Amino acid sequence: MNAAVEAVISAKGLRKVYRQKPALDNTNFTIEPGRIVGLIGPNGAGKTTALKALLGLTAFEGDLQVLGMDPRSQRNALMNDVCFIADVAVLPRWIRVKEAIDFVAGVHPRFDRARCERFLANTKLHPKQRVREMSKGMVVQLHLALVMAIDAKVLVLDEPTLGLDILYRKEFYQRLLEDYFDEQKTIIVTTHQVEEIEHILTDVLFIRDGKIVLSADMETMSERFTEVLASAETLEAARALKPIDERSLPFGKTVLLYDGVERNRLAALGETRNPGLADMFVAIMKGTYA
Repeated sequence: MNAAVEAVISAKGLRKVYRQKPALDNTNFTIEPGRIVGLIGPNGAGKTTALKALLGLTAFEGDLQVLGMDPRSQRNALMNDVCFIADVAVLPRWIRVKEAIDFVAGVHPRFDRARCERFLANTKLHPKQRVREMSKGMVVQLHLALVMAIDAKVLVLDEPTLGLDILYRKEFYQRLLEDYFDEQKTIIVTTHQVEEIEHILTDVLFIRDGKIVLSADMETMSERFTEVLASAETLEAARALKPIDERSLPFGKTVLLYDGVERNRLAALGETRNPGLADMFVAIMKGTYA
């Protein structure tokens, strides 16, 4: 990542221990403005603890700067420019549309009521409707309207589409991209549905056992990592180039994943392609679930 651009978030040597087990273990990462960053890791890897540290919701050791502020001592000022959204299904079932708008307007100084109401004008939602009367899709629309009316510099999304079906998950991310994101904003998102956010990400951070094990922009990822579809005849030659992972397919084919091996060397061994983020995640996290 370009060091000349002042980082929105800079973390050095973060450490947090729960019951003698480190949730963050000398964790280091940098996030620049105008990026959409996927913080991806298995359960218990430290994702939520890292987000809580960014938001000033937990104590930790180490140096952390968010928009030039320390979340531990400057949280009130920081929250003027940060918006945090967890699971979109958490709106209280009794609350009405108008009451939800009033609440967010009362707690976030950068909330633009007119913008929220313009977004809702394109939906079938009306001010007196309660959440319990809405379909899941309508709840997503309401949540999106509330989020996108907050002019925050940093938006933190922790598993935002949990429990929603695939159509609403896709709509959520598409609207976020089209109607909210710009070069002045930074979005950090954690999710288990890696394939669904892959197309919107500019950068990924893979976290395992409290450590960042991969930090790269998507362009670098496509240059650095290559998959080869090898046949039985080329398999031994392909293994000699030391793949970081391999998996078997039907009909004697094997997919091998390489880190930093020149693509023209690999082309003679079989069909080459860019690996999907989910395959990268599985390869790098192998052994985590053992």
